[in-house]
Amino acid sequence: MPRIDNFSFTKFVFWTTQRIVVKIYPYRMRIDYSIIIPAFNEEALLEKTLSHLKKAMAYVPLVGEIIVTDNNSTDRTAAIAESMGAEVVFEPINQISRARNAGARLAKGRYLVFIDADTTVPPSLLQAAINNLESGLCCGGGATVTADTNIPLAVKAVLNYWNLLSRSFRWAAGCFVYCHRDDFEASGGFSENVYASEEIWFSIALKREGRKSKRKFHIVNEPKVITSGRKLHWYSYSYQTILLLMLFFFPVMTRFKWACAYWYKRPIEPPNR
Repeated sequence: MPRIDNFSFTKFVFWTTQRIVVKIYPYRMRIDYSIIIPAFNEEALLEKTLSHLKKAMAYVPLVGEIIVTDNNSTDRTAAIAESMGAEVVFEPINQISRARNAGARLAKGRYLVFIDADTTVPPSLLQAAINNLESGLCCGGGATVTADTNIPLAVKAVLNYWNLLSRSFRWAAGCFVYCHRDDFEASGGFSENVYASEEIWFSIALKREGRKSKRKFHIVNEPKVITSGRKLHWYSYSYQTILLLMLFFFPVMTRFKWACAYWYKRPIEPPNR
């Protein structure tokens, strides 16, 4: 029987163990950024969103991951996310802020990026956000918004006005928010006391956290994040106008889900927009 050289055997064990460790444990630690997508019955648009997102991530020279929070969907949302290579976490309580926080708890990256399931992120926008975080001068931020389709002039004016408010007050739109993981945790994450506008309250808390170390909250102006205009087809302009005015003058209403049904209820057969 041939004698096994002790050095060769030790070397074999070392390299075998190293390969196992490299494949399993360091992989979990080497994620640089995590993109978190809350999703409730989003089978119509999620595949398109993830396809564009993966292309954008290919331009970023860091390692990223995609996490989809299935927020108690009754359709194929989770199955589509898994088939596209995303990690899926389930959040049973149907609330956007809870879904965002659930995804963040699972995230492995030191940077967090939150987008919506109907959002297209241009590659240069994702790169700009990561560059801002990498600089050490920025605690987080957002981006100005544009629609994925032609919209009426009145709606365009409202969108432009929001972009002005976003840049002036440094409020991130919910369809694109980015931050350091440490700052996310220190600021308490997204408020679970509200059913809408959680990104505004988070922006305020994150800016407060950033000021402690003299880091800025930065809104990327160009390129803009692209969001779906589908709600313009689902709801009347009068309903949307009244709702926005009500929430603007009476923000306490965001604490009640029935008052925020605009973000939670869908037509029975929503168009694939």
